[in-house]
Amino acid sequence: MAKYDFPTEVIDLPSKGKLYPESNPLSKGTVEIKYMTAKEEDILASQNLIKKGVVLDKLFESVVVDEGVNVGDIFIGDKNAILLATRILGYGKDYQVEITDPSSGEKQKVNIDLSKVQVKEISDDSLNSENRYEFDLPLGKKKIIFRLLTHKDEIDINAEIQALNRLTKGDNVSQDVTTRLRYMIQDVGGNEDRAYINNFVKNSLLARDSRALRKYIQEFTPDLDLTFNFTSDVTGEQEALDIPFGIGFFYPSE
Repeated sequence: MAKYDFPTEVIDLPSKGKLYPESNPLSKGTVEIKYMTAKEEDILASQNLIKKGVVLDKLFESVVVDEGVNVGDIFIGDKNAILLATRILGYGKDYQVEITDPSSGEKQKVNIDLSKVQVKEISDDSLNSENRYEFDLPLGKKKIIFRLLTHKDEIDINAEIQALNRLTKGDNVSQDVTTRLRYMIQDVGGNEDRAYINNFVKNSLLARDSRALRKYIQEFTPDLDLTFNFTSDVTGEQEALDIPFGIGFFYPSE
């Protein structure tokens, strides 16, 4: 392990390294990250990065110090684990946040113990380093070959969505779903032509097939279970809610 002038920690990846080729250092299933320093706090405080919506990406890229690792290669589920570990190492496990009670609509302050976040339970026997997976569309009956997304893919997708929003300013129609699917789908019924795939996603992919594919991918993808048990102060009912995972995640109230 390399020696650094700052403390580091080796964390386990949700993918267990199974998504990476043997030549990639991440194939060992762990990654070394640094504790946040004043440099990372500068990143979090950068109004320019916040305005561009890339502040968490820049923080993520800054904390990965494992030799030979290209951060662009890191898959999204593993990226989430790195960001969570960075938050705990930097500010502790307690995350105080205001949640809207689904039952009453009232705002409620809760404290989430981030150390209790677990890796999502999946069957990882079919994971492979080629990053090619099959799914049969239930209605369209076509075989889809797709890939899981990396940090670089996410950056490219966000940039393309922003560009599309600028071109279609005023129509208020998000193209998030179709853009992500275009990046993920590599083959439709044996046809790998990008123009054909793009047209298929936009004009021929049935909504029910799209939903089934996205549900399968979500269940299939190595990641963290980013939910917590919320108990309503009004009704006493419990419900699993998503942990807010935006910029505020790294601005703990003191």
